[in-house]
Amino acid sequence: MASISEWYAGKNVLITGATGFMGKVLVEKLLRSCPDVNALYILVRPKAGQSMSERVQDMMKCKLFDRVREDNPDFHQKIIPISSELMQPGLAISPEDVQTLTSCINIVFHCAATIRFDEPLKHALQLNVIATQQLLSLAQQMQQLQAFIHISTAYANCNRRHIDEVIYPPPVEPKKLIDSLEWMDDKLVSLMTPKLLGERPNTYTYTKALAEQLVQQECGNLNVAIVRPSIVGASWKEPFPGWIDNFNGPSGIFIAAGKGILRTMRASNNAVADLVPVDVVINTTLAAAWYSGSQRHARPRSMLVYNCTTGGINPFHWGEVEYHVISTFKRNPLEQAFRRPNVNLTTNHLINQYWIAVSHKAPAFLYDLFLRMSGREPRMMKTITRLHKAMMVLEYFTSHSWVWNTDNVTMLMNQMGSEDKKVFNIDVRQLHWAEYMENYCMGTKKYVLNEELSGLPAARKHLNKLRNIRYTFNTILVVLIWRIFIARSQMARNIWYFVVSLCFKFLSYFRASSTMRY
Repeated sequence: MASISEWYAGKNVLITGATGFMGKVLVEKLLRSCPDVNALYILVRPKAGQSMSERVQDMMKCKLFDRVREDNPDFHQKIIPISSELMQPGLAISPEDVQTLTSCINIVFHCAATIRFDEPLKHALQLNVIATQQLLSLAQQMQQLQAFIHISTAYANCNRRHIDEVIYPPPVEPKKLIDSLEWMDDKLVSLMTPKLLGERPNTYTYTKALAEQLVQQECGNLNVAIVRPSIVGASWKEPFPGWIDNFNGPSGIFIAAGKGILRTMRASNNAVADLVPVDVVINTTLAAAWYSGSQRHARPRSMLVYNCTTGGINPFHWGEVEYHVISTFKRNPLEQAFRRPNVNLTTNHLINQYWIAVSHKAPAFLYDLFLRMSGREPRMMKTITRLHKAMMVLEYFTSHSWVWNTDNVTMLMNQMGSEDKKVFNIDVRQLHWAEYMENYCMGTKKYVLNEELSGLPAARKHLNKLRNIRYTFNTILVVLIWRIFIARSQMARNIWYFVVSLCFKFLSYFRASSTMRY
């Protein structure tokens, strides 16, 4: 087979979700590593007062494209925006654009989806399932189509503990659910949602499972593959280590921990944190299209599914995530931290609620009180409320572990030539977690919060100030406890002296044993 870069030469590619996190990385990688690709057609909708062209221009100004900009300052000429709206019939693509796409597109990457875990079911169904159905219908008309890649999630079947690279029976027939919800009002759908979800934790995983089944049902003669990434994190190597541009998923939690706002979280230290770098996901996606397109005349009997995960190959646990995040932000603190970074992970609901009250709500209330007294707008309780909502939707994933089969990913890697294995690296066995987590945390500082490294000395000074404030507060608290409770009771004093004497004896024993050892 031709190399991956050679295979993409002269091809026209259609990408949905190109302005999202993964979509942008896909566009950048195609332009940089497959420079002879002919054109990238991207579906874009107006958003937040910005026109389609304004959104595309903003995307191309992103630092993510710096390497491409250096190699080819005119790279934007290969990007052709197509006005579209996933919530509208026919994706709201004009007849002229439909004719253009159906006559020239060779590869489709369907990345668009709502990734909000608490999205109302009707809305999630429209974006994740019905839009996929309509895109497949459009793809059926494409005369030159060689590969259709659907981006799903490794958690589509999270109701199972062992997940193979197959499409499992859906929780309900997708088309029947679409027909049923069409006539129901939002209130009735909301009442039915918990029953429909069953063992799945949210509408995102539920609708992604339905979308997979729909792809299998309606792919017809299309050459389709499905890529299932787990928790997508910052880049590992490309275009540079630690690139991330949003608060979604674990990134917002890492920032909250670095700021000292997050102090407790319900999670299992021993649960596998199946983080996968975004560049590994994109490399897998591009390689999957290359393999499917190259093999289309000898197509396998069933469509290939790729579990793009790390847990079974290079496991990393939530306890280790917590350690590396905290240690990184102590060495390289975020600016204007609220408190020193320190997070306690627990699986116990009552203990977690206690620490939320003591370490989250009480300090936030006192800080907002201080802001009110100084004539400023209180904001910390709102921040804590948003943080708790984010933590609640992540609890399910931080408290459980899954086993994913990755045979197809291994097969794909084995099909790649030595040069492709370097340029489109998908071998997560090479991933060094300590280094990756430090780059990830520094990426949130640099690219999400836009904090310059030149501000590190001042941030460290501020963190030392917070440490001194904490020590002073603890000292005052001990003195108050002594004066109010211990000094007034002979029994309390006796207990206090007994505990202190035990501590001194232990220290004396430890020093003596250390001296004898040397």
